[in-house]
Amino acid sequence: MNKPLRRVAIFCGLLMLALLVRNNWIQYAQADKLRTDEKNRRVAIERYATPRGDIIVDGEPITGHKTTGGDFAYKRTYKNGAMWAPVTGYVSQAFGANQLESIEDGILTGNDDRLFFRNTLDMLTGKKKQGGNVVTTLSGAAQKAAYNGLKKQGAKGSVVALEPSTGKILALASYPSYDPSTIAGNSLETDAKAWEKLQKKNNPDDPMLNRALREVYPPGSTFKVVTAAAALEHGMVEDADQKTDTPLPYIMKGTTTELKNEGNLPCEDATLREALRVSCNTVFGKLGTDLGNDKMLETAKKFGFGEEHFTPVRSSASLFDKDMEPSQVALSSIGQFNTAATPLQMAMVAAAIANNGTLMKPYMVDELQTPGLDTIEKTDPEKFSEPVSPENAQILQSMMETVVKDGTGTNAQIDGVTVGGKTGTAQHGENNSKNPYAWFISYAKTDDGSAPVAVAVVIEDENAVRDDISGGGLAAPIAKSVMEAVLKSKQ
Repeated sequence: MNKPLRRVAIFCGLLMLALLVRNNWIQYAQADKLRTDEKNRRVAIERYATPRGDIIVDGEPITGHKTTGGDFAYKRTYKNGAMWAPVTGYVSQAFGANQLESIEDGILTGNDDRLFFRNTLDMLTGKKKQGGNVVTTLSGAAQKAAYNGLKKQGAKGSVVALEPSTGKILALASYPSYDPSTIAGNSLETDAKAWEKLQKKNNPDDPMLNRALREVYPPGSTFKVVTAAAALEHGMVEDADQKTDTPLPYIMKGTTTELKNEGNLPCEDATLREALRVSCNTVFGKLGTDLGNDKMLETAKKFGFGEEHFTPVRSSASLFDKDMEPSQVALSSIGQFNTAATPLQMAMVAAAIANNGTLMKPYMVDELQTPGLDTIEKTDPEKFSEPVSPENAQILQSMMETVVKDGTGTNAQIDGVTVGGKTGTAQHGENNSKNPYAWFISYAKTDDGSAPVAVAVVIEDENAVRDDISGGGLAAPIAKSVMEAVLKSKQ
């Protein structure tokens, strides 16, 4: 072979080798990446080629599906979509998915590796692939009471209800809300327009915001329960009826500024019980200052402040600052300054006290199922911490029960049931210029002393007045209806 032909042959050989390397690189090394690339339309077509599994509440699906007649054979539907949106999230052919629909997407589509045997068996028998189910801990009755209560108020707000002994989430409501069915398809005519209307830039009510998990609010006087817990745990106060040695007026340490109470309240040297009953800023501000930033922060962390919580949907971290001046500690100890909490966090506070000092990790997925309803994975309750001793938890219970019996929380009373609670109105905005948030946290106990439910309610109301009675007037009735729904379901 002459030299020019040899060069051509070598060059052609190199081209063939390059082609083989490239072909193998694409088929093997990049196969998964290309298969799952969001720009690969086959991925989306395959994802919606079969019915999606369901999200289950009380043994019944709150989701469904319907055929479309297009490339994407099926799309998601929702029952009472607006009520359940904070739980389910959405799955859209155009806009992706979030919350449970996203987190448990592998189970719901049937693509999870744990369904491999089932899918293989179906393939061999000619059966069409199906998605598995996500069984939640939610109570339909509690969720309905929570959502309807918020809707009746007609104001932004949210409700979280927990089972204290396990951490199961029984209700997770947010208002205003949206129906995920309206954005489940890929139509530019309908779904895209609905999506645009739901965006915060076009809708100041921000209906897609999960206020129960993602919004943090100043907790106001509901945080006084945490301060009381810190005072008991660190030996600042030994029982509920001990005098607190609080002057009136009380000048915050390091300042000439008086920390005022809301109205003419009997707060001078008040007992811890009386201070919680009428909600004395002075008593709890002084207790927080005397305890100091480190001890207050330690107790707040034990209740869950400072951590994101995964239910499995992520909840924003609640905040209690460090390195504060004494006056800032005083304000933080009454739920103001930079203190901020999600409704989930304040429900956790109430649940820990109701559960005799043990805080359980909150969760909303009870189990994952195959299409044949076999259990793939079961959630076991898990302890988060012990923020207070059983003895101190019982002291706090007696104080919170006094609040409901003849304090600011009487609107939460339930005939024949022991209810503990704490109201709160959280001031916010520069110089407290914005309308306050009305809060209520509570629990209900049955005759055997167990507490099947703890609740937190927050309402952003244009008509809320600047005292703790607004928490009792606006939020407590909703908490009462949720507790009643849970109690009735246990009968």
